[in-house]
Amino acid sequence: MVSSLPIRSILGVRVHAAMLEEVLALCSHAVETQAPMMIGVVNAAKIVNMRRDVLLRESVCSSDLVLADGMAVVWASRLLGQSLPERVAGIDLFESLLGVADREGWSVYFLGARQEVLENLVRAVQVRYPGVMVAGCRNGYFDEDEAESVATTIRNAQPDLLFVGMSPPKKELFLANYGRRMGVPVCHGVGGSFDVLAGKTKRAPVLWQLVGLEWFYRVLQEPSRLWRRYLVTNLVFAWLVACALVRRFLKISEGLPHGKAVPDEGLPK
Repeated sequence: MVSSLPIRSILGVRVHAAMLEEVLALCSHAVETQAPMMIGVVNAAKIVNMRRDVLLRESVCSSDLVLADGMAVVWASRLLGQSLPERVAGIDLFESLLGVADREGWSVYFLGARQEVLENLVRAVQVRYPGVMVAGCRNGYFDEDEAESVATTIRNAQPDLLFVGMSPPKKELFLANYGRRMGVPVCHGVGGSFDVLAGKTKRAPVLWQLVGLEWFYRVLQEPSRLWRRYLVTNLVFAWLVACALVRRFLKISEGLPHGKAVPDEGLPK
């Protein structure tokens, strides 16, 4: 079913042109058929980091479904003639899947965050989504030599959904290395979403989300940890989009029909 979704190329990254409801339908199909599906998400910062981190790039690209997690990616897609229908934020998909799991009685496994945050998350989910069956949970602080054991524990728990709340590139690498082996129908890397549902941090107001400043709201809450990750990478992303626009304009001016999408030249080697 994923193959039926259009694919767009955003600065060389293949992103599925999907809406939230379509993604939820795909996830339901995966759970019903027990056919594993890995979901990856990209924002401006991750696309920039993928250009210099080969392992991160390969990990994201190995996902069955890649979604635009940031408004900057959606805006860039429209400027570059590779229009995406909407932003499918990782946290929105996370909460929506929990809602479906609540109704359907699906089981979930939470991997990531600090132990205190993880415990608060599980309590919050049990109150807000009482129909969700928690198959297990584990904090995200483990070494690479423990990763296989963690994956085995998750496989033995047999959850319908696996949510990985770790920072990039750790979550992408874990899912790329062990996602298929775990046999979980839906694997979704949700980044800092555990902190939000656990009450550790607040999500940006809707207006901030709509104008593409959710990243800045996060920086305001954790400036020492996040300012460089977002500020520098967002500036680089804007520069890359500007360069791509110039290339597209020059190609159009050389004789391509007006308005025709110009294929992205891909990531540098």
